[in-house]
Amino acid sequence: MKKTLFLILLGAAMMAFTDTHTTKVLPDITIADLQGKPVHIQEYAKGSPLTVMSFWATWCSPCKRELDAIQELYPDWVEAYDVRLVAITIDNSRALTQVRPIIEEKGWEFDFLVDSKQELQQALNFQAIPQTFLVDAEGNILFQHEGYTPGDEYELEEIIKKYAGE
Repeated sequence: MKKTLFLILLGAAMMAFTDTHTTKVLPDITIADLQGKPVHIQEYAKGSPLTVMSFWATWCSPCKRELDAIQELYPDWVEAYDVRLVAITIDNSRALTQVRPIIEEKGWEFDFLVDSKQELQQALNFQAIPQTFLVDAEGNILFQHEGYTPGDEYELEEIIKKYAGE
């Protein structure tokens, strides 16, 4: 009996630590840029070997802290890893008027897209922001992270470095 229980527990533990990762791919969704021009998210990802997608909102303090922290490192990331960052706001249509003033005030130099109907957010199946993804040129999601704690930007850089072949 003890041996059977041991084997069951061992099998369960092995399943928990086995890499059952299936590649998740960006959904076939079209959102918009800040001017309202449609942007097909899968095509957008093809524009760079690696793309960081950071979902944020004007009312989300951790989101703005994360983007501030990344802003300091971003020029080095572009040069060293040929990565680009797109900050995707999930603000609703009423709050969108606050997006540009915040971008200008903060001096953020990323690309910005708008998911005001949360279609991309729903397709990627997450609730909390900030939510950060690392995507390759084929639209494969390589990494996903929820929330922000100071220092997360360095963890993200290590992941970027890994996939950039550094």
